[in-house]
Amino acid sequence: MAYDEELAFRIRALLAAEVGVDEVPMFGGLAFLINGNMAVTVSGKGGIMVRVPPEETSTLLEYPHTAPMHMSARETLGWLRVFEEGIASDRQLTRWVTIGADYARRLPPK
Repeated sequence: MAYDEELAFRIRALLAAEVGVDEVPMFGGLAFLINGNMAVTVSGKGGIMVRVPPEETSTLLEYPHTAPMHMSARETLGWLRVFEEGIASDRQLTRWVTIGADYARRLPPK
């Protein structure tokens, strides 16, 4: 499944004023990087993957329509999946993009 172009457009609009943003096709989706660090990805499986502070992963999983991110059958702290229902409104999407961008911005540039 290809990633959702409309969702990519919505994220692009939210990050338009951000300095150092790059878009990179990755994992069947479209990743948005800030200073070389992934912040949020439009998933080819629907919804988004968002980078979060690892120590906040459990707390952020309390939001509806979220799930842990798994790579190689292992939960990956610092990443969440947010399903379409959790980003349907602009307010919902803005929350997740802001969390991902804030965290990526705090990491050392690559």
